[in-house]
Amino acid sequence: MSITELLLISVGLAMDAFAVSVCKGLSMKKLNLKGGIITALFFGVFQGVMPAIGYFLGSRFDDVISSFSHWVSFGLLAFIGGKMIFEAVKGDDDDESGKEYSLDIKELVLLAVATSIDALAVGIVFAAEKTDLFFSVIMIGVITFALSLAGVFIGHRFGSKYEKGAEIVGGLILIGIGVKLLLEGLGVI
Repeated sequence: MSITELLLISVGLAMDAFAVSVCKGLSMKKLNLKGGIITALFFGVFQGVMPAIGYFLGSRFDDVISSFSHWVSFGLLAFIGGKMIFEAVKGDDDDESGKEYSLDIKELVLLAVATSIDALAVGIVFAAEKTDLFFSVIMIGVITFALSLAGVFIGHRFGSKYEKGAEIVGGLILIGIGVKLLLEGLGVI
């Protein structure tokens, strides 16, 4: 997997965390740098750890999936991307923009886990594609941290008009990379 593909996957995975961070920023009556950094750290760490867990799960079953890993990669990335797009288009009944911003650790853990489930499946793709785990995990974590921190500030500054678009773009990126991996595995490109 190339650095460009990994960068696009990282950005695609970070879009859920970015969208939630925008919501957290919307609930800030006054800009809170400490709260933004803590929120971004939660998302970045969870987004980085989940692919590692998925990678080790995928590595255990490497013999079984190696002959059709391109199909597994395509299926997982297409599912994740499609889910992101569906959720963005469908909308969310749990709009956080009306709530006061808080640093409730339980809430941050739940949000971080919810936004990083997709990264668990991507870790399985990394195992199937023999991707460098350490570099991938660091890149995903750092990009998620940066985009989540930006999301808090954007949410505070500009409101929620970018939230759905970010999730749709992230979903399209993941689907596109899945199609590319499938075509490479089939020898088309």
